[in-house]
Amino acid sequence: MTKADVTILGAGPYGLSAAAHLRTVPGLDVRIFGKPMSFWQCNMPKGMFLRSGWDATHIADPARSLTLEAFQAATGSHFRKPVPLGSFVEYGQWYQRQSLPDLDQREIVRLERAADGFRISLSDSEVLHSRRVVIAAGIRSFAWRPAEFENLASALASHACDHQNFSRFAGRQVLVIGSGQSALESAALLHESGAAVEIFARARHVNWLQGWASTTLHWKLGSVVRNFLYAPTDVGPAGISQLMAKPDLLRKLPRGLQDKLRKRAVRPAGARWLVKRLEAVPIRLDRQVTAVTTVAGGRVKVSFDDGSDRTIDHVLLGTGYRVDISKYDFLSEKLKNSISRHNGYPRLREGLESSVDGLHILGAPAAWSFGPLMQFVSGTHYASRVLLRSVAGKSAK
Repeated sequence: MTKADVTILGAGPYGLSAAAHLRTVPGLDVRIFGKPMSFWQCNMPKGMFLRSGWDATHIADPARSLTLEAFQAATGSHFRKPVPLGSFVEYGQWYQRQSLPDLDQREIVRLERAADGFRISLSDSEVLHSRRVVIAAGIRSFAWRPAEFENLASALASHACDHQNFSRFAGRQVLVIGSGQSALESAALLHESGAAVEIFARARHVNWLQGWASTTLHWKLGSVVRNFLYAPTDVGPAGISQLMAKPDLLRKLPRGLQDKLRKRAVRPAGARWLVKRLEAVPIRLDRQVTAVTTVAGGRVKVSFDDGSDRTIDHVLLGTGYRVDISKYDFLSEKLKNSISRHNGYPRLREGLESSVDGLHILGAPAAWSFGPLMQFVSGTHYASRVLLRSVAGKSAK
């Protein structure tokens, strides 16, 4: 059986950053598995842009040299904020080639406890034993479909993450559910692909992110005040942004206050540069779905609590993600049941370590324990740093 000190499951921003940092520990055998940037490449529609600011879009690396600027200089690529999804995928793949050329793209199909560590089964039946495991498996497993749409065929209803492009919806009527970035930007892309689009949402208004750089206040008060109000991690509104950038401080607050601040920092919102692109797309707010039925002609009828309804060709669910690590199908049932959880989120301690010794969990599942920063690329800087400190310290003992 092949052995390793640390095995990382996932090759998105968190997995790549974690592996690059852990590889700096002398004598530590670190293995990483996954297809680089696969979720970003395969489960987000082409043509999207990243909502985060430029400084918040760098994937953390130990030498702080694998930045967007370095990628552009090395490849001759040219883009500015907002960063195009395709360019970010290429940046992540370039990051992987520079720092982790031996990335193993085989799939981990089973993870279970074993004596002095974990037993890992790979897609080609090879078995690996690892003293520690870092799960950075992303959010694909957590895509949320409201109960009303669960039994609809994929031809009638799909989640935004089910698509790489929307060209097949040209000439069709599509109803988009949601008022966050994913729903709003998907609606814009559908409209631009030739679909007849309408947005429905429970929210009473759309939260449009103003963006500090575009405000009059920015020009009057300058970078000093901007840096005081907003952290470069770009998570949360003025003032709250600074607290979200400091998970160690956030964790010291009463649990109820943490939850309130987390909701305020990551409420559904859209980038202001979408406003113009959605001028021709009707947005119906304060509407709750009451019934969903299939009708003749392969269409679907959606009814709302105000008495209105729509009969359309397809429903696109921009309804986001709800973390529940029991949906990670690679976890054995015994291991799942051993991980202490709160509403699907793992309870994590220092070093992003779960209640199972040696099992660390990064990214969005860490948000309940370490705050909403863990849901964004900018969180790789904190997560990789504390993971390194934890693993290196324990490896030295």
